[in-house]
Amino acid sequence: MHFLRSVLHLLVMVITVIPWGLAVVIVSPFVSSTTLYWMCANWLRVAVHSGTLILGIRNRVTGLENLPVGSTAPAVLLLKHQSTWETFAMPTLMPHPLAYVFKKELLYVPFFGWAMGRLDMIHIDRSKRTQAFNKVVEQGQRLLDQGTWVIMFPEGTRIPRGEKGSYKTGGTRLAVATGAPVIPIAVTSAKCWPRKAFIKRPGVVDFSIGKPIPSQGREADELMREVEAWIEGEMRRLDPEAYR
Repeated sequence: MHFLRSVLHLLVMVITVIPWGLAVVIVSPFVSSTTLYWMCANWLRVAVHSGTLILGIRNRVTGLENLPVGSTAPAVLLLKHQSTWETFAMPTLMPHPLAYVFKKELLYVPFFGWAMGRLDMIHIDRSKRTQAFNKVVEQGQRLLDQGTWVIMFPEGTRIPRGEKGSYKTGGTRLAVATGAPVIPIAVTSAKCWPRKAFIKRPGVVDFSIGKPIPSQGREADELMREVEAWIEGEMRRLDPEAYR
């Protein structure tokens, strides 16, 4: 049954992303970047809501009161990364447009990548590290100034349940360079949607949003250690079975 439900959910995403992606590409020259963003966020709502209806995956969010208040209040969101689920869910949960920092190869994914390429986000060439970070800071500052929150996964890739990746300082370096506060977020998505797994299982995915951590006057390495300590400590509180 879990296999059949996973197939059905995949079919829903494939069937809906084609017309949605084409619509985004077609209208992109004629609408604002904000309108285009919410068009894409609506497709993500379809993916998430169908995941709830078909797969039985539900989100439980705590700490929304910790998010900055104000239409142009900046924030750099740093998340635990366990599966595709949080990538889809975050734009449906946040009150501000989000700009993901992602590798440029994703732009070549049919329909989904084409739509992403029309959005005001930060795609980088990982082989050119210095130029890539300079691009992150330059575009990140512009996006933060207009009220778009930058979202990054400090571990860089999806991490299996109960494990910890290497936390890289790109997100905290951006925060220090722009003066934006860091919002650490713990996510337990691997309980339902494991890394690289096709079969998904019903359950509750916790999104725990920590209090803003000021970045002004901080060192990026030291700030990331604080972010890492909070996220990993919160992961053990939310999913103790995975860390026995």
